[in-house]
Amino acid sequence: MTRIPVALIRHAPTPWNEARRLQGRTDVPLSERGREAAGRWTLPADYRAFEWVASPLIRARQTAALLGLSPPAEPAIVEMDWGDWEGFTGVELREKYGEEFDNRAAQGIDLRPHGGESPRDVRARVAEWMARIAAAGRPTGAVTHQGVIRAALSLATGWNMVRKPPFDMNWESVHLFYVRADGTVEIARLNISLLPDEGTDE
Repeated sequence: MTRIPVALIRHAPTPWNEARRLQGRTDVPLSERGREAAGRWTLPADYRAFEWVASPLIRARQTAALLGLSPPAEPAIVEMDWGDWEGFTGVELREKYGEEFDNRAAQGIDLRPHGGESPRDVRARVAEWMARIAAAGRPTGAVTHQGVIRAALSLATGWNMVRKPPFDMNWESVHLFYVRADGTVEIARLNISLLPDEGTDE
């Protein structure tokens, strides 16, 4: 059965990333440090001919531009909606919600923030998007978000997000997956460095 490659890149850092605040759908641009970081990234030649898309959020679009890409927006790969939790740190949420925050966080893939979506919801829309890629049969790349890449990892491994990911993820990297016609997702290679002269760390 034919396997179609899907290359995923997380956007560069924003001020909220640096402050460890949940961003979700809040449209935060890259920080100065993030722009500098992405300015050093180089898209490996193997992926330049892919059909690229980006999350509609500005941090993904800015990262794509710094990689020399001008892809159309793909709503299916927007970040998880953290609802009322957006803009807060974990410490602040624990102070605000107390034990309820820890109980929800312990649910892993079924964690649902107040007014938001769960990682399982994200995984469902990522699966539908990947199924469309398989049907089209075109190698595809996406500049997207950590939550979307974690969803792809969950699809490929069955990871329930209760414990740490089964693989370490370097976020200055391409993460390459395969999707088959039946919607099955597999890991091809993880941690393909975007930094010149650095190799793959799987």
